[in-house]
Amino acid sequence: MHGFIDGAIVAGIDGSSSAVQAAGWAGAEARRRGRPLRLVQVYTLPNVCAPIAFGSLDDVREGLAKRAEEWLAEARAAVLENLPGFEITTAAREWSPVTALIQESQHAELVVLGSRGLGGFTGLLVGSTAVSVVAHAHCPIVVVRGRTPHSPPPVAGPVLVGADGSPDSEAALAFACEEAQLRGTGLIVVHAWSDTLADGVPRLHPLQVDAAGIDRAERAKLAEQVAGWQEKYPDVPIELDIARGRPVRTLLERGEDAQLIVVGCRGLGGFTGMMLGSTSQALIVHSPCPVAVVRPQLTGNGSSVPGGPRDVSPRDR
Repeated sequence: MHGFIDGAIVAGIDGSSSAVQAAGWAGAEARRRGRPLRLVQVYTLPNVCAPIAFGSLDDVREGLAKRAEEWLAEARAAVLENLPGFEITTAAREWSPVTALIQESQHAELVVLGSRGLGGFTGLLVGSTAVSVVAHAHCPIVVVRGRTPHSPPPVAGPVLVGADGSPDSEAALAFACEEAQLRGTGLIVVHAWSDTLADGVPRLHPLQVDAAGIDRAERAKLAEQVAGWQEKYPDVPIELDIARGRPVRTLLERGEDAQLIVVGCRGLGGFTGMMLGSTSQALIVHSPCPVAVVRPQLTGNGSSVPGGPRDVSPRDR
């Protein structure tokens, strides 16, 4: 085992400035939630045909482990600058970064990643690798971003959540309500509809529709979905935002003034495929604020239950 702490906030560290910002964001989140912070660096031995050119395998392993500890110490020091005396544990692991993060997620309350990377996490948030982490994680994943590639993540503004009535959006709503309450801010629930898409697939011919009528109907359905959450979180101001257009573009536009965007992994209607393929990459790459991706956890029979247990046994390394 690797000293896992159940319920910790885990941040992936790779030596990049983006990862250090992610560690800082994770530290602030851990303080809000009353959880410990765990910083993890995962390194992989390179596959080379002539390892003698790089020294012995043990030399390479020792060098990578030493670098990992240096990166972890740097990130830990950065967090402690703002949170002196905060409980932080670190772990340097030799394994596949994606597999290790998925395993970490089984024990964690939240896994936090930077939007760009170096070293063991290079390319982690590009293409199929990101989809793999999101698709198999056992807890929500947060990708920390700022308004520009080098700016820190915003700390003011509302929390945004995409909702469409699917089990994934129910899980996202639960997470978003909790985040808004922890941050003492409002929640904007966004639903997008389009006359040019049918279940995420472009129509051959856009429909001639009564836009005002659809807006009213969609708002009524959204209000019904949100009603229970408003009851559970009476101190969180909740605003409904019905938009005609593509979900990703709508969230990116609204996200300019937000401090966090929350989405489910998959969806129905306006958010079909939100975390699959190019649409998910667009949100991760272009969001002006951190993005939380929430999967509904599964019962043993495979049904979706927001916040429920998962009947999955991870491989231990």
